[in-house]
This record gives sequence, C-alpha cells and structure tokens, in this order.
Amino acid sequence: MKALYTTQAVATGGRNGKVSTENGVLNIEVRMPKALGGANDDYLNPEMLFAAGYSACFDSALNLIISKAKIKTGVTSVTAKVSIGQNGAGGFALAAELHANIPGVSLDVAKDLIEKAHEVCPYSNATRGNMDVILAVSNND
Repeated sequence: MKALYTTQAVATGGRNGKVSTENGVLNIEVRMPKALGGANDDYLNPEMLFAAGYSACFDSALNLIISKAKIKTGVTSVTAKVSIGQNGAGGFALAAELHANIPGVSLDVAKDLIEKAHEVCPYSNATRGNMDVILAVSNND
C-alpha cells in the first residue's frame, strides 16, 4: 500500500488513561465504561472513538459512491454502534452495526449504495473477516 496520509495517537494508562494525537487536537481522558466495571459513563472510551471514526469514514465512502454514481440524494448520515465482548478464546472482540440514512432514493437503491460503500470504506476493509458488521439502511428525509 502506498500511504496517502499517516497520523499517530499516543495512549498512556490504557482504558483508564489519556489519548492524544500528534497535532494536539485530540487530548482526552479515557475511562472504562460502567458496563465493563468502570465507575460511570462520563468519559470517552475506545469503543466510542472507534464508532466515531467508523461512522465518519463510512459516510465519506458512501458519499464517494453516490458521487461516482451521479445519484442525487439528501444529506446522508451513518450511525455506528460498536460492541465489545468475549471471543470465546480468552480474548475480546468487537462487532459493529452500521445504519446509513440516504434520503431521496428508494430503499433498493439505498441498499445497493451501502453495500458498495462497505467495499470501499477503509474501516470496513480493515475489519472484514475480523469482526461481525451488520448493515442497515433507511431513506428518511
């Protein structure tokens, strides 16, 4: 792969520490969520950050597919729901549900667009075969 862009982030303290990016734009505390034994849900956690990145990246891939197909739509949105659980081998795994809203097209067209975006999105390509990803679509204005 020829890199088009590279960035880095540094974590200290794991799930109960800090994460920062090289440009300083992201500099946050992360904590274990309550469901995993944390005190509360008042902080970001790695699953939230993954969901944010996946939803933004997938929406971008979706809009690339829409643009290439020269299809007129309303403003799209993608919601990523990310779960963590035990994988049965003593470790942990992630799963994701992606819901894309693509207004202004039929559900059949929307389904085709989301499937094509799933083939293009770097997050989808990185996770394919490594985690379950469920795709869902709507076309609400």
